[in-house]
Amino acid sequence: MDHDYDPELKYCPNCSDEYRSEILSCASCDVELLTGRQMIELTSQQQKKRATRSMELSPDDEMVSIRKGAVMQMKELQIMLEREGIPSLAVKDTNGCGQGCCGTELIVKVRMDDVQDVFEILEKEHVRSTALEDHDTTHADAVFNTAAESATCPACGCVFPTTQPTCPDCGLCFA
Repeated sequence: MDHDYDPELKYCPNCSDEYRSEILSCASCDVELLTGRQMIELTSQQQKKRATRSMELSPDDEMVSIRKGAVMQMKELQIMLEREGIPSLAVKDTNGCGQGCCGTELIVKVRMDDVQDVFEILEKEHVRSTALEDHDTTHADAVFNTAAESATCPACGCVFPTTQPTCPDCGLCFA
C-alpha cells in the first residue's frame, strides 16, 4: 500500500494510522508512534530490500516449508507472498492418504533467507483476518492453575479464585 507520510506528523508502524505530532502511542495498536520522517525512512528501507530480492528460485536455495493446505488456500498464500516480493514454491504433499478422497494438498516453501519476512506477513494477515487487532490479547497466555489461589482468565483478564471453575466476568469454563 502506497502512503504519503507528512514529516511533521506521527504514524503507527503497524496500522499506519496518522496522529498529531504530540501523540505518543497508537490508540488501536498501543505501540509507540514514529515520525513521518522515520516512516519515510522505514518504507525506503523496505522498498530497497524488496528491490534487491530475486523473485527467481534456484536449486541452490535452501527452502523451508511454511504451510500445508488445500490447493486454493496455498495458491492464495503464494499470491499474497508475491505481492510482498517474496517468491515461493508449491509442491504436492506426498503424505496424503492416496485414496483420492482427501483432496490434493500443497506445501508452500520459501527461501530460508525470507522466513522472517514471511512470518511477519503471516502474523499481520492473521491479526487482520481474525480481527484480533480489535481485542486485548495481553492475557491470552494465562494458564488456569488449580494449585494457585487465583487465576487470570485468558479471555477477559478477570482475576478470580481458582475455587470457581468458571470466570465470573465472561463465563469461560475451566472444568
